[in-house]
Amino acid sequence: MGLSLSYERYASSFQGLDCDSGCCGFEPRFSPHYLLRSSLIMKNSDFQLIKKLLNDLQIIRFYKLQSSQTKAIILNILSIVFFSIMVIFVRKASENLHILEVVFFRNLLAFIVMLPILKSTGLAAIKMNNTKLFFMRGFFGAIGMLAGFTCLTLIPLAQATAITFSKPIFITIGATIFLGEIIKARRIAAIILGIIGMLIIVQPGVNSFSFGIMLAIIAALAHSLSALTVKKLTLTDTPQAIITWMVIILIPITFIPAVPVWQWPSFETWLYLWGIAIVGTLAHFLWTKSYSMAEITSLEPIEFIKLPIIALFAWMIFSEIPGTWTWVGGLIIFMSTIYISHREAKATNSLKPNDVRRVNETE
Repeated sequence: MGLSLSYERYASSFQGLDCDSGCCGFEPRFSPHYLLRSSLIMKNSDFQLIKKLLNDLQIIRFYKLQSSQTKAIILNILSIVFFSIMVIFVRKASENLHILEVVFFRNLLAFIVMLPILKSTGLAAIKMNNTKLFFMRGFFGAIGMLAGFTCLTLIPLAQATAITFSKPIFITIGATIFLGEIIKARRIAAIILGIIGMLIIVQPGVNSFSFGIMLAIIAALAHSLSALTVKKLTLTDTPQAIITWMVIILIPITFIPAVPVWQWPSFETWLYLWGIAIVGTLAHFLWTKSYSMAEITSLEPIEFIKLPIIALFAWMIFSEIPGTWTWVGGLIIFMSTIYISHREAKATNSLKPNDVRRVNETE
């Protein structure tokens, strides 16, 4: 009953849309008016309708009965699934559209998706307190997204995913260089182990060092530098401001390289582009929410399920089968990043006054 009402409600939302070329309301050319109109289809009453439907299916009730730790794990797994789906959408969209345009539309449409949220929270929620860091984050984010999306079109998806596990390694190195953090022998050993894992995946001397692999490593490095700037931004700015301004800054940055290769997306490509924006934004929200509900060390091990999920999707859709060394190297990198995350969390907790007091009482 609820499902039927939901379908009728959304079917009626599309009535009256222009259909210049018989493509169900998707205009054959880029139309900001159409994009803005599409983003407002999901009104508050629609969210309430979806919430009621989920309640009828007992999904929300089941979620509310769980502990905070279990909720965080559920949200984290969902974010990984959605991120994996976004990767598939990126590969599919790039089949008919240049990857530079895909990156641009990922940011433009993500901003449009966020408009209803901005309308409800107001501009005060996205006040920028550290302009320099915001633009640094935007610069690194643009490089990471351009390199990361491009590598997905050049090398197997599982291989690209395994290489991205190296981000905590680069973050640790960057924190030492740029933030003056001190790392000791155990973490240095973990970094070396992670680099060995990356070499196992790349296999230099056995396979040619492809442009796609180089882009995957650049993407991991750029995202690591972006994460370091976010680490500083969280001291002065809200998470909503950080996410929103990243998208706003990336729109003009990613538009410039897309101009020379510009072409209007087809109807099918529009679907994938909207999928990238909606699924990517939802995944980012779930990921952020999960990390606010539990310790990083309890969620980091779950990240490894991204590799089999991506591998399954790639096999089903693109007939890609990851090699043995991709799994071995990915596991080694992941083990090293787990240790680094564990040591980071332990070092952070040791600075908390309550923890220091507790240690002093036991000595």
